[in-house]
Amino acid sequence: MSDGGDDVNVDKHYDLIIIGTGSGNSLPGPEFDDRSIAIVEEGTFGGTCLNVGCIPTKMFVYPADIALAARESGPLGLSAQVYRVDWPAMVSRIFDERIDLIAQGGEAYRRGPETPNIDVYDQHARFVGERTLQVGDQVISGDQVVIAAGSRPMIPAQIAESGVRYYTNEDIMRLEQQPQSIIIVGGGFIALEFAHIFESLGTKVHIVSRSALMRLLDADLCSRVNEQAAKRFDVRVGRTVASLEDDTRGITATLDDGAEITADALLVATGRIPNGDRMDLERGGIEMTDDGRVALDEYGRSVSAPGVWALGDVSSPFMLKHVANAEMRAVRHNLLHPDDLQKMPHQHVPSAVFTNPQIATVGMTERAARAAGHNVTVKIQNYGDVAYGWAMEDATGICKLIADRDTGKLLGAHYYGPQASTLIQQMITVMAFDLDVREVATKQYWIHPALPEVTENALLGLEF
Repeated sequence: MSDGGDDVNVDKHYDLIIIGTGSGNSLPGPEFDDRSIAIVEEGTFGGTCLNVGCIPTKMFVYPADIALAARESGPLGLSAQVYRVDWPAMVSRIFDERIDLIAQGGEAYRRGPETPNIDVYDQHARFVGERTLQVGDQVISGDQVVIAAGSRPMIPAQIAESGVRYYTNEDIMRLEQQPQSIIIVGGGFIALEFAHIFESLGTKVHIVSRSALMRLLDADLCSRVNEQAAKRFDVRVGRTVASLEDDTRGITATLDDGAEITADALLVATGRIPNGDRMDLERGGIEMTDDGRVALDEYGRSVSAPGVWALGDVSSPFMLKHVANAEMRAVRHNLLHPDDLQKMPHQHVPSAVFTNPQIATVGMTERAARAAGHNVTVKIQNYGDVAYGWAMEDATGICKLIADRDTGKLLGAHYYGPQASTLIQQMITVMAFDLDVREVATKQYWIHPALPEVTENALLGLEF
């Protein structure tokens, strides 16, 4: 058959085509049983988060936390250490026994009799016309197309062209053996999480970053993160890799200041690129933003191609799994209810970094709040000034809250310390439900002497 618009012979037409099986795979539930659906996935089912991102990294972070806690337990009156790290056993537990089985099960389910209205294609997809895709040797078209194709690691040219073996988050966790030393290029959350994992388990870690580590954090957190990182790792801030060599000694990186670092392995963690540039989007009439994302309106629709939607890393300003899932729910609603559209949920987006200490943040930094013209009140509360902080002998953790003096509204919350990713949830609730922080501290109980007292004291310390 022909699609009639671009003179392309179409092998099969669908009500809905979904490209990518990260959050995109959660779109078709029972509500879509009466629709013909194509799911296109050239890689492993489950996307970045399941296979090479959030979940397996945290499964490494947890034993790393335990190992580091043992090593640093002296102030608590303990003498403890980890005597042996069985890296192959960790890899097997995480991937062979959990992650790979889930990915395989997800694909088997979509190919099985439970979803007879869904066809799975396992080749790369490129647009050849409006809502029309070349997938391997076949051409398919759809009334609606959802692009959920994710992102990939960005590799600096000097590293990509060096010919030296390097790893990214997509393969570093499946190393056969733990390296004795590693060079990590980058200063964001991926770099810091892997730095924590490897250093805690006994690997010597070198970090090369062209700017301050976690440079987009609130200034008070950024300074503390960099100070603590310098105590754990060999950190080269303000430096880039000029050249690389691989010989019997290992991988040697020559930096732009002439310094050399030699290690067993090289991890590149310099950011991620949306995958839209690999799909010939222009042939489908799909516009992209200047920074390479699929350009959408506030409801998740392509600004230029009717019937095309997108979600997740390929289009979102937030490369976070919880945002991709929330965007998926909005797009699913909009596909089912075209007369009652929901906006993409981009208010009060939180994030957490599972390095050690943890980092978690939501809302504005102090600098952004002042630049926006708010009458700002700020409180920095030390973990070490509350009872549970004493129990932990914590000397570095802080909670920083930023609020508007005139309205009592919370503008930003920033945590650096143990359990930061959990503690921040209360402040996410405060922002999501537009609560007045002048009441939040006093109109509920705070269990004593639990760690949330850090937040309670920060709230009480805000001046109005």
